[in-house]
Amino acid sequence: MSRGPQRIVCLTEEPTETLYALGEQDRIVGISGFTVRPPQARREKPKVSAFTSAKVGEILKLKPDLAIGFSDIQADIAAELVRGGVEVWIANHRSVDGIIDYIRRLGALVGAGQRADAYADGLLRGLDDIAREAAALPRRPRVYFEEWDDPPITGIRWVSELVALAGGDEIFPERAIEPLAKQRILADASEVVRRAPDIILGSWCGKKFRPEKVAARPGWEAVPAVRDGELHEIKSPLILQPGPAAVTDGVRAIAAVIGQWSAARAGDRCRG
Repeated sequence: MSRGPQRIVCLTEEPTETLYALGEQDRIVGISGFTVRPPQARREKPKVSAFTSAKVGEILKLKPDLAIGFSDIQADIAAELVRGGVEVWIANHRSVDGIIDYIRRLGALVGAGQRADAYADGLLRGLDDIAREAAALPRRPRVYFEEWDDPPITGIRWVSELVALAGGDEIFPERAIEPLAKQRILADASEVVRRAPDIILGSWCGKKFRPEKVAARPGWEAVPAVRDGELHEIKSPLILQPGPAAVTDGVRAIAAVIGQWSAARAGDRCRG
């Protein structure tokens, strides 16, 4: 007999991606409208929520025995579902270790603990490979990661950790440990100028990163990344959801940018 919840509503993308990766997608009866990974989920599952809102009535019609969400931002949705008789799990992890542990816990919850452990171990091996490659880089760039532009919001903890793992030094590590986005708002954007990043990575949740707008900010022409044209988009579905995407394609995208930057600097030294 199949164990664990049989009718799961995923209020964010990471439980959907994880359950598909574990072969447990038949348990999913509803997903977030922001889900893009895996692509077949959008074709196969009804979309019943955004991030800050949900079609609670539609969710209740699906008769879920579990809803899975993320963070305080979904607390009101969770409360409404609980009042409707639905069991809810709101995960609140913010680190790379937390992502790996989340995958293991979700697997155990649906009776796929061994598969989840094997999958998580494979993800860790992939991260180890990236860290080994990064250790061979001749120089670590300073990296500014921007999660939103107006107001500027710096990167969350798992992003900062993945930047470090990929060979860079994220310039706001003291902000990365803050769990809430409002605590990572830059009141004075000129602080970026003072910290002089070599690379700027933008991942504006839900809209396209505009490097020309960043470069045009007053005083930012002095930033090495702007001077050298090192402004790059990391697609938000790859890095801003704390699930498999961030520790696979997301970190690889960051590592590719850092690797190209390092190779270009090495070339400059050879010509010098």
